[in-house]
Amino acid sequence: MLAECLHIATRDHERLRHVVATEPSFTNPILPAPSSDPWVIKHGEHYYHCESRNYESIVIRRATCLTQLGDDPGVEVWSTPTFGANSKSLWSPELHFLNNRWYIYYTADDGLNENHRMWVLESLSDDPFGGYRCRGMLDTQGWAIDGTVLRLANDDLYLVWSGWPGRENGRQNLYIAPMSNPYTLIDARVLISTPQHAWESVDMPINEAPQVLQKDGRTFIVYSASGSWTEDYCMGLLELNGANPLLASSWLKSETPVFTKTTRVWGVGHCSFVKSQDGAEDWMVFHTKSSLQKGWKDRRVHAQRFGWTATGLPAFGQPTAPGIPIALPSNQPATKLNAA
Repeated sequence: MLAECLHIATRDHERLRHVVATEPSFTNPILPAPSSDPWVIKHGEHYYHCESRNYESIVIRRATCLTQLGDDPGVEVWSTPTFGANSKSLWSPELHFLNNRWYIYYTADDGLNENHRMWVLESLSDDPFGGYRCRGMLDTQGWAIDGTVLRLANDDLYLVWSGWPGRENGRQNLYIAPMSNPYTLIDARVLISTPQHAWESVDMPINEAPQVLQKDGRTFIVYSASGSWTEDYCMGLLELNGANPLLASSWLKSETPVFTKTTRVWGVGHCSFVKSQDGAEDWMVFHTKSSLQKGWKDRRVHAQRFGWTATGLPAFGQPTAPGIPIALPSNQPATKLNAA
């Protein structure tokens, strides 16, 4: 599977090199550094980027062009309370539009990492910049981060997240649970992935940052593996095989990573997926490290197009190095800010 993905991606990379010689382009990163854990959603004609600022507030940026999200300083839509279970260490918020309301899923704690849990905000209207009310903590049965929503064709909702198997740090698995509505889990969590390969276990066995990718009736989860503070942070792939996502046996894991570091780009992970303005292209937004030193302060947000193999698998190729021209998303107008 990986060989097929790399073949498609290499061919696609050659096409991009030819295109950018004659057409408008942009270069990565697309957000001011440092920036990490990118979540981008396209709604109508706009792209929205949801992010944490200083681990204490949630900010939304908006742009009509994916590569220009960094030009918008953003609007703060919520901040943590002074005290309480969700007052510290706010991480990786995600913005979802469900049942004509906006929901923001985020993780936070009371100052103790072992108390990290998933929380959800609900908009008061259909305006993503309008007011939000806190719907409370989701019952994930323990430590939890990086929650995202899986919606199947029958409109059933599920939360997928990264959690500890017990009460102590040292391993992170991926879990899923059904939802009765966007802010309520209605059954116990089910384990769907645990770190089992060397590429998932650099510095610590970790599966985290799950993201849903769907095409032609197939459902994938792209997740991040190994320590996020290392250069070896990478991405793995699960595919739903069957109708019941609550069966661990329904999820098939790739034996090899699907997106990894190069000699010029390191620590690739925590992605999200969007379409170009005309819907013709698939794009991935992810963060990288700008240093080989361990840590989180050197991360930057990149965007690049990806394709699909003849057998219907995502082909992400290799991360493009900063400063290398990339063709703009299709139907995105060139401006003075991103014209080649």
